[in-house]
Amino acid sequence: MPSSTSPREFVTTHWSVVIAAGGDASRAAPALARLCSAYWYPIYAFTRRQGRTPHDAQDLTQEFFAQLIERESLAGVVRERGRFRTWLLGSLKHFLANQWHRSQREKRGGGVAFVSLDDDAERRYLKEPIDPRTDEGSFDRIWALTVVERALTRLEEEWREAGRHDQFRILKGALTGDRASYADLAAAMQTSEGTVRVTIHRLRNRYRNLLRSEISQTVADSADADDELRQLFAALGS
Repeated sequence: MPSSTSPREFVTTHWSVVIAAGGDASRAAPALARLCSAYWYPIYAFTRRQGRTPHDAQDLTQEFFAQLIERESLAGVVRERGRFRTWLLGSLKHFLANQWHRSQREKRGGGVAFVSLDDDAERRYLKEPIDPRTDEGSFDRIWALTVVERALTRLEEEWREAGRHDQFRILKGALTGDRASYADLAAAMQTSEGTVRVTIHRLRNRYRNLLRSEISQTVADSADADDELRQLFAALGS
């Protein structure tokens, strides 16, 4: 059976580790690197919305991450505390403003490829719907979608490891807004409607736990995760 371990059991989070480092980049770098690797796409999309070409957006995303990880002082993290999402966007806006006034280096990012950025990044960006909101509002929406995608990926992997991937593919729509009836799902799974109802209930509970687990890695205190979850769902619904 897929794991039912509650994400509330963890003691530390990636972001709390960064903050606890107290500005010591050598201590904060590994945890910050994991967060940046997970949330590179909202950075790329925000940079593209600033009018940068796909090539420049890739270079700037790489350089931005490289500077974050290699920075000697992360004192601003301690002052900001709160949410990784908010701190990262503020850091990105400051970085892009500085880049606007700086002559382009021979090769941005010193040749360091922090995350894998290729044509898939741009294809993904071009599939984004036209968003009339501010760049910051669009950033929050894409960030929320990234959290959802990561939670769904973790959930799918759990079911695959449990040998129930085919069932997950049938039931996944119950998490993403598919209106298939319990009768249709039961027929597809060759089981009873009652079994489908119970399975979907458990699936949704685990999905919520994984969402909270993902979000908890990006807040200073796990107690803030529920508020961040509400804000991100608001970003998806606005």
